[in-house]
Amino acid sequence: MQKKYLVTAVLGLLLASPSLSWAEGKNGVAAVVNGQEIKVSEIREAYNSNPQLKKQVPFDEYYAKALDIVVSGKLVDQAAEKDKITQTNEYKKQLELAKKELAQKVYIEKQVKNNVKDSEVKKLYDDYKAKFVPEKEVNAKHILVDDETTAKEIIAKLNKGGNFDNLAKQYSKDKTVDLGYFSAKTMVPEFSDAAFKMKKGQVSKKPVKTQYGYHVIKVIDTRNSKPLEFKAAEPQIKAMLTQQAIAQTLEDLNQKAKVQKYDLKGNPID
Repeated sequence: MQKKYLVTAVLGLLLASPSLSWAEGKNGVAAVVNGQEIKVSEIREAYNSNPQLKKQVPFDEYYAKALDIVVSGKLVDQAAEKDKITQTNEYKKQLELAKKELAQKVYIEKQVKNNVKDSEVKKLYDDYKAKFVPEKEVNAKHILVDDETTAKEIIAKLNKGGNFDNLAKQYSKDKTVDLGYFSAKTMVPEFSDAAFKMKKGQVSKKPVKTQYGYHVIKVIDTRNSKPLEFKAAEPQIKAMLTQQAIAQTLEDLNQKAKVQKYDLKGNPID
């Protein structure tokens, strides 16, 4: 009886920790390239470091595609080592350039981190929300054709009970039929003037002419716009603050430095 409980306990432990029951690949090895091992853990580490990739592709699918790429990289590494590439002047030149670029990148990132604070992001969001002025938005679909006669034919079919989406598939040269919600200023004036005078569920009584052709419009809904939620606005605010921090860093460096520029003829540039 004790033996049975022991087996059950061990099995439970193995199921809870798969790494204890078996190793991925062949004993944890994904490939052996000219005697050098590539571990599955190396490929998994690269996969885990990319959260966006993890959301889109399961590891086994990624592994199948990445393995050949990793093996090719190892082959190139070995060839470069055999050819003593790291001892060449070209390698040393590019390495120094890479070091400088990396140092610049790390310095800028440090300045951004020091200046883009969560408190500042929240403050800007609160200011945006407090000053937000709602405006009317229309959710509409349209059918776009080249001539007025065709547009009138479509309107006649709609008045007889025709299906808007089916007619759009048949006639519209703009495959983006559903325009979603939009404000008046985001569309050309002729289109907005017509759409914003219509009521929910209404179809334009006559074709609407714009620079793109003739539109038949159907209003799906209307609403007043609302401020973005913080989660949606946060990346935009951080991007703006990041650009400002970078610009300010470069400006400060220029102001503190003594710089003299020359044109191609050697004349000083003020």
